[in-house]
Amino acid sequence: MANILICDDDRDIVSALAIYLSDPDYTLFRAYNGREAVEICAREEIHLVLLDIMMPVMDGITALAKIRETSNVPVILLTAKSEDTDKILGLNVGADDYITKPFNPLEVTARVRSQLRRFLKLGGGVVRPEAFAIGGIELNDRTKEVTVDGDPVSLTPKEYEILKLLMADPDRVFSPKEIYEQVWKEKPLGSENTVAVHIRHLREKIEIDPADPRYVKVIFGQGYKIGKGRE
Repeated sequence: MANILICDDDRDIVSALAIYLSDPDYTLFRAYNGREAVEICAREEIHLVLLDIMMPVMDGITALAKIRETSNVPVILLTAKSEDTDKILGLNVGADDYITKPFNPLEVTARVRSQLRRFLKLGGGVVRPEAFAIGGIELNDRTKEVTVDGDPVSLTPKEYEILKLLMADPDRVFSPKEIYEQVWKEKPLGSENTVAVHIRHLREKIEIDPADPRYVKVIFGQGYKIGKGRE
């Protein structure tokens, strides 16, 4: 089973590619700009990305560069004939292949299978950091140890996963729904109260004053983020 991300701001193209790649061995994810593609790659185990170059919000070249910071997943660029310069730039940034629009369905499936075969055979995967440090908090994901100002802190598995999620993307605001989906791996039913309770317990363990937190911040109406602490 392979997870494939299709990213293009043209929804008709995304739908067409999804039809070409309709296969019981593939799970398809869809994104419509580069930022969405980067976010999906960060939270899902993606095995191949089909990535358009010209998109709003975040273009494909920028998205590719960000994906390459943490992953060696195969990326096939979706290009127009007029985008030769961007095509070369994309290959230099780390793209593995490109397909020129309009697509030939047989070419698409052949190139996807070729890249997946190479990637999965060689055992490629996401390269994720094992340690995070923000202010006085240090988290070692290999040993599952957390320290605050050098002192060890005992967290429950869910508290640990919430802290790791926030520390892996500092200053990003996660909604309670996002936190619940990524930590509990379930549909977010009653997520706000459940997440709020775990956040409160987490603060009690890592904050000097949980009522005036240095690290885990609530952004009213949006969710939670971790900051770098006060100087």
